[in-house]
Amino acid sequence: MSDLLAAENPLGTYLKDRRTRLDPGAFGFPAERRRTPGLRREEVAQRAAISPTWYTWLEQGRGGAPSADVLDRIARALMLTEVERERLFLLGLGRPPEARYRKNEGVTPRLQRVLDALDPTPAMIRTATWDVVAWNRGATVMLADYGAMPPEHRNMLRFLFLDPRARASHDNWDSVARFILSAFRLDAARAGAAADVEPLVEELSRLSPEFRAMWREADVPVVHREAVKQIRHPVAGPLSFEYSTFAVDGRTDLSLLIYNPATPADAAKISDMLAAAG
Repeated sequence: MSDLLAAENPLGTYLKDRRTRLDPGAFGFPAERRRTPGLRREEVAQRAAISPTWYTWLEQGRGGAPSADVLDRIARALMLTEVERERLFLLGLGRPPEARYRKNEGVTPRLQRVLDALDPTPAMIRTATWDVVAWNRGATVMLADYGAMPPEHRNMLRFLFLDPRARASHDNWDSVARFILSAFRLDAARAGAAADVEPLVEELSRLSPEFRAMWREADVPVVHREAVKQIRHPVAGPLSFEYSTFAVDGRTDLSLLIYNPATPADAAKISDMLAAAG
């Protein structure tokens, strides 16, 4: 019978599971005289600033669908991660939460190890405003030496429009730039970071006439998760990459970019460049 009830009320089951994992003492609640582990329902309601009766009804599958605001309060009360918060919204409202952009908080050592494991294939992690926050040796040698740049200059749009090396590396720079601007708009909108890109847009509009003209053009939606990217490396010459973008689980502000060599000859060139770089 309990399994049947859980299947009929997955939201309630999820809420109960998460609150029973929390330590009452960590939130200033007395830990003694508890028949079950974790927080009580009224304690979750208190932390979420909602009615204890309403929270109880949610766990019991009564009272209708909660609002997004209520789910956000409960997510904070239960100390849910971004992934857990998304699961809560899917169960409660049948949709993911609205994008909630977080400014750059850096990457974890685990993410950096993922990048390093991809060598010699160039790979990097960028924010929703296209700041590059992590990269591997392949990216340094084949794309740009981000480590040699000041942190405020490690932006893909700034590099594309302001650095002569970016223009020299693309035979069809104009079409590449238009494609990238469209993709950038889409990424920023999806992550809820539209307001955060304004200083960058203002700066590039002031410094680059081409950027200013392209940015004012009508936005053209693009699908840019996978594509073929061709560059002209100053030493290795022409190279083709199968370019793919992946979401970083639990971080709506980060994307993983992988530039996989399109041919064995391209892969050999990259390996030789990395070997020569030491």
